Amino acid sequence: MTADISGSTTPAKPGLPAWAKKAIAVAAVLVVLVIAYFILAAYLPRAWAQNVGGLADGSFGAGILWGLLFGFLCTLIPLLLFRGAWRLFRRRRFRPMQVIMLIVAVIVALPNLLTLSVVLGGNSAAHAGERIMDVDAPGFRGASLAGAIIGVVAFLGVIGLTYTYRKRGEDLAELRDADSKGPATGPGEAPSAR
Repeated sequence: MTADISGSTTPAKPGLPAWAKKAIAVAAVLVVLVIAYFILAAYLPRAWAQNVGGLADGSFGAGILWGLLFGFLCTLIPLLLFRGAWRLFRRRRFRPMQVIMLIVAVIVALPNLLTLSVVLGGNSAAHAGERIMDVDAPGFRGASLAGAIIGVVAFLGVIGLTYTYRKRGEDLAELRDADSKGPATGPGEAPSAR
């Protein structure tokens, strides 16, 4: 006797399973990112120092002015954008706006990040960038730090002002609400007849 087995069997798909394809894609992206990091780490600090040196043109005053400007603006604007994105966090319909704000914040913060890569970097490009800034943009690195500190203080001031403004608005709304209900009469007091 032969048993006829009739069942629906799905043929196996040739190739890798979905999880393996995803793992390979993630590994490929990580390899590309690591390679890009090493290429950019060897190039960007030196290129940024040359650009800053071209702006300052060897002048101590110009180096300080550009350092304060970059430090202040490239700290304050990203912090304000990050705060704006955080305030939109709970609103689902504003997700694209959050992503745009975060991307713009990172782009605006790049000059400070590049200056930080020159100051804290340990590779030859960072050391070359330090030498270039010492000669062509004296005072830029210290002024950039001072500008960043001023930017953080200004951001905290903006936060304080908005909190005070919002609190004052809430207090005024409570006073208007209390006035619209009429004057309060205590126990034993008769309302004034007019």
